[in-house]
Amino acid sequence: MGHGDTVSRQVSVFKALAHETRLRLVEILAEEGEKCVCDLVSRVGFDQSTISKHLSLLKAAGVVSSRKEGLNVIYRLRTPCVYQFMKCVERMNGDRECALVCTGGEPGIGPGEESVNDEE
Repeated sequence: MGHGDTVSRQVSVFKALAHETRLRLVEILAEEGEKCVCDLVSRVGFDQSTISKHLSLLKAAGVVSSRKEGLNVIYRLRTPCVYQFMKCVERMNGDRECALVCTGGEPGIGPGEESVNDEE
C-alpha cells in the first residue's frame, strides 16, 4: 500500500468517526462486544434505518465488521485501537499530552510493520 493509499484510508476512518452517533456505536461495541442492530437501536435511540446507515459507513471504513446470524446482523469492532484513541482524546487536558500509552499496532506487529491478517 502506497503512502497516498494509506493517507486516503486514514481520511476515510476519520470521516467515519466524525459523528457523535458513530462514536457512540464504537464505544458500545468496544465496551460490550458484538451486538445486533436491534440491540444498538434500543441503546442509541434512533430507528433501525439510521443506525444501519451509520454502521454501513463504519464498515466501509473498516472500523467494524458484520456477520449474519439468522435474520439478525451482528456487528463487532474490528479496530480496537480506534477506541483507544477515543479514550486518549478524552483524557487530554488542555495542552497536556495523552495519559494513555498506545501500543501502536497489533500484538506481535512492530511499528512500521503491516499485518497480513486483513479481514474482508
